[in-house]
Amino acid sequence: MSAPVIMHVDMDAFYASVELRRRPDLRDAPVLVGGQGRGVVLSATYPARRFGVTSGMPMARAMRLVPNAVVLHPDFDAYTTVSKAIAAIFETLTETVEVASIDEAYLDLTGAIRRLGPPAQIGEWLRATVADEQQITCSVGIGPTKFVAKVASRAAKPDGLVEVPPDQVTAFLHPRPVEDMWGVGEPTAEKLHRLGLFTVGDLAHAPRDALRNTFGPHQGIYLQHLAWGRDGRRVVTGPRERSVGSQETLGADTDDPAVVERELLRMAARTARRLRKAGLLGRTVTLGIRFADFRAITRSATLTTPTDVTTEIHAEAVRLYRALQVPKARIRRVGVRVENVVEADRTSRQPFLTDPEHGWREAEQAVDAAVARFGPGAVQRAALAGTGRRLSPFAAPE
Repeated sequence: MSAPVIMHVDMDAFYASVELRRRPDLRDAPVLVGGQGRGVVLSATYPARRFGVTSGMPMARAMRLVPNAVVLHPDFDAYTTVSKAIAAIFETLTETVEVASIDEAYLDLTGAIRRLGPPAQIGEWLRATVADEQQITCSVGIGPTKFVAKVASRAAKPDGLVEVPPDQVTAFLHPRPVEDMWGVGEPTAEKLHRLGLFTVGDLAHAPRDALRNTFGPHQGIYLQHLAWGRDGRRVVTGPRERSVGSQETLGADTDDPAVVERELLRMAARTARRLRKAGLLGRTVTLGIRFADFRAITRSATLTTPTDVTTEIHAEAVRLYRALQVPKARIRRVGVRVENVVEADRTSRQPFLTDPEHGWREAEQAVDAAVARFGPGAVQRAALAGTGRRLSPFAAPE
């Protein structure tokens, strides 16, 4: 049986690269994408990274490192559009695609080799296609496991390809610093260094008792397995639904709190309906706001009990909105998302003593049934009746 062939594809400085498509005059300049002031760097071009700037760094610190950097506000709609287009390219190669984030994915090419040719040839075709269609670059790592492919794509950055055949895994991994390993952040690296372990090879040959004493009975041994290239994780096809939400671009920017809260009700109702249809409950409510100047912020809160009830979701979204204290800021788009979702039939909701025997949840289930039978306009909340849809004709599809 042939060894698996796993490809990890990682976009290079993704947000910044998408921005440079619109600003090619900045291609050789240090560019930072993120919020100014107390914000953080979401992405940085490689000219900026040469000064030590990294993603997640406070913007104020980044600007001290690169005082002449150009700071751009993020445009998540554009990033999502490009990400979906690239995912469509992945699916022309194999059905087994695991989207790990907006800018990276794993592809299982094991069954595609005979049809498409050698792995490196497939990877180079993919890189060329992404560059041609989206005008951005990506780095590709190929190996027999997800871990090896991930480390290989890091080694390929920027704009390169590294293939690690099965018989060269240890030769590739062992000279590398432990910081190159997936799952080894700064705190873990410091613990490994205190044990005298600085390379992946050091970790691979470390005494197991020392690893157990430092990391507990499982984590250290798991890291040692990775150091030998052993990784039993499979490429998981399709998104695993971890959140449900909806967003809407208003027909006109507004600073009227009543209008914003009404639209939040519309989004909460739509989100709750999707939760019920999927048989899910969620514990965390996330509010998303985009202002007229295209600044975007999110705020989240966790409920004591998971829910799929519109009134509960809307109440939390409104509380988060009012806490922003931005009465004069004009708003362009609102969104409501519910995260930390669980299957409804495996979760019990804790009722309050003041709850009626049959409440909003049962009422909304009855509305769902009426809508399913008579159409989406069959039943509406009074607060939304007659308001029409304030969706911009240019809004992105949900």
